[in-house]
Amino acid sequence: MNVNRVKQILSSTKDIDVKYNGASVWIDQLNEDGRTATVHLRGPLEERSTVEIGELIEE
Repeated sequence: MNVNRVKQILSSTKDIDVKYNGASVWIDQLNEDGRTATVHLRGPLEERSTVEIGELIEE
């Protein structure tokens, strides 16, 4: 995924399915470096991770 698509997803009101390592995640924010994003797994767990945006896949 590229930085422009991450920005579009963050500003969208739609539920857009994004995967990281095969797991569905929510994108919380694009980080200031422009290469990483903070995400968390969909569901009850609120554990957040910083991942490379190139590893995010839109389903």
